[in-house]
Amino acid sequence: MDEHDIHERINTLVEREHALRAALAEGKLSAQEEHAELKDAEQKLDQLWDLLRQREAKRNAGLDPDEADARPVGEVEGYRQ
Repeated sequence: MDEHDIHERINTLVEREHALRAALAEGKLSAQEEHAELKDAEQKLDQLWDLLRQREAKRNAGLDPDEADARPVGEVEGYRQ
């Protein structure tokens, strides 16, 4: 997956977040459903942003960015900001 593909997935997930919030506001989803689906989307977004950072780091180090792999959610979510 290259940067273009990653950015497309990020955009899709951001649109999903907006749709979930709208569905909650319109009463189409319960708060629990919205929260669960938002958490899933946010975790996937975190993985994708991490993958972009890995690719950039590899490129800057003269390595092949295609060797970067998505890390598990538990690992990505455990990072300190």
